[in-house]
Amino acid sequence: MSTRYAIILAAGKGTRMKSKLYKVLHPVCGKPMVQHVVDQVSKLNINEIVTIIGHGAEKVKEQLGNKSKYALQEEQLGTAHAVMQAKEILAGKEGVTIVVCGDTPLIKAETMEALFQHHEETNAKATILTANAEDPTGYGRIIRNTEGFVERIVEHKDATEEERTVKEINTGTYCFDNIALFEALQYVSNDNVQGEFYLPDVIEILKNQDNKVSAYQSKEFEETIGVNDRVALAEAERIMRKRINEFHMRNGVTIIDPLNTYIGPDVEIGQDTTIYPGSVIIGKTVIGTGCQIGPNSEIKDCQIAMNTVIRQSVAHSSIIGSYVNIGPFAHIRPDSNIHDEVKIGNFVEIKKTDFGKGSKASHLSYIGDAEVGSGVNIGCGSITVNYDGKNKYLTKIEDDVFIGCNSNLVAPVTIGRGAYIAAGSTITEDVPADALSVARARQVNKENYVEKLKLKK
Repeated sequence: MSTRYAIILAAGKGTRMKSKLYKVLHPVCGKPMVQHVVDQVSKLNINEIVTIIGHGAEKVKEQLGNKSKYALQEEQLGTAHAVMQAKEILAGKEGVTIVVCGDTPLIKAETMEALFQHHEETNAKATILTANAEDPTGYGRIIRNTEGFVERIVEHKDATEEERTVKEINTGTYCFDNIALFEALQYVSNDNVQGEFYLPDVIEILKNQDNKVSAYQSKEFEETIGVNDRVALAEAERIMRKRINEFHMRNGVTIIDPLNTYIGPDVEIGQDTTIYPGSVIIGKTVIGTGCQIGPNSEIKDCQIAMNTVIRQSVAHSSIIGSYVNIGPFAHIRPDSNIHDEVKIGNFVEIKKTDFGKGSKASHLSYIGDAEVGSGVNIGCGSITVNYDGKNKYLTKIEDDVFIGCNSNLVAPVTIGRGAYIAAGSTITEDVPADALSVARARQVNKENYVEKLKLKK
C-alpha cells in the first residue's frame, strides 16, 4: 500500500452562511463540520493530514489541535490555489493524496478508503469521487470513455443536451498521485470569469499528459453533500441524526421517536437502553445497558452506568452510577459523582459533589461542593451554603446522616456519621456522630395576638 496523505480544504469564510462563525466550524449534531471530516480521515491509514486554513485560521487550529498540520491560504483564490499551499509540507513525496472539503461533514471513512483502494487498483494518476444525483443540475458531469475511465469533467453550463442527461457528478473529493498533483498544479491557470485557480483543471492537465484518470462512485449521494448555507446545514443535520439513530437502534437501543431524538456522533449507548422523545445526548457521553433517558433530558459528557433512569433532567460532565433515579427536573452540574442506587428528585441541583451509594435528595435541594456519604437522607429544601461571595467551601456529610427539611449547612462544616439535623436548622459548626443538632430559634406563641391587631386596625 502506498504512503497516504490528506489535504482538508477549510479556508473559506462561507459568506452564504451569513454568520460570524466561520463555515467549517458550524456544528452538525454538535460537532463542527471540519471536525467530522478530520475524524473520518483519521480512521484511515494516513501518514500526514494537512488542513488548509484562511478565514478563522486560529479558531480552526484551536478546534482540530494536533490532529493535523496546517497551511495558510492568505487569499482565497480557488481550490487549486488552496491545495498549492500544502506544497512545503507534501511536494516531492511519493504516495497518494486525498483532497476533501471541510464542509462535507457526511463523508464516511469507508467511502474514502474505497476511493483509495480503487485509485491504487486502477493505477491511475487521479481518481474522482463521484455520485449519482437524481437532479444533477449545477453539478459537473463525469464523462467516461468506453473502458470506464474518465474522459473529462463537463460543467453544467458548458454541457450539451446529451451530456446534461448524465447523472454521475463530481463531488469535489479526489485522490491524486502526490508528485503528479504538485507538478500539475504549476500549470493551472486562472484564465476564467472568476479569476481563480480550480482543482478540476488538474484532471484536464493530467489527461492531456496521457495519464489515466479513474472515478469511484459513492453508494450514497447524500454523503457527498457540501454545506454552503443554513438550509444545507439543516439537511446535513437531518441526515447525520438519522444515520446516528439508526446505528444505535441496530445495536439494540430503543429510540421511541427518532425524529425527535438528538444524539451526538461520539455517544456510546448500551443495549436495552430506551431513549424517549425530546432528549439531547451529546459530547463524549457513555450510557450503559438497560437505562431510561428522557423524555426531554439533556445529557452532555457523562458516564452513566446500567439501569439508571434520568427523566426530564439535565446532566453535564459527571459520573452517574447504576440503578440511579434522577428527575424529573433535576440538574446535575459538572464534576459530580453520583454513586449507585441514589435518588435525585425533582428540582434538586447537584454541583461538584460526591454523592454516596443509596443516598437520597428527593426534592427542592441544592447540594454543591460536598461529600455525601452512603445512606444519607437530605430533606426537602436543604442547602449546602458553599459560597461566601469570594470563596467556595466544602460540606462533608458522613454515612447514615438524616438532614431535616429546610436545613442550611454553612460550609466548611462536617456532619458526623449517623447524626440528625432538625428541620429548619442552620448549622455553622461541626456536628458529632450520632448527635441531634437543633439550630433554630425557640418557638413563641402569643395567644390572642391576632385579635389585638384587628382592634388596632
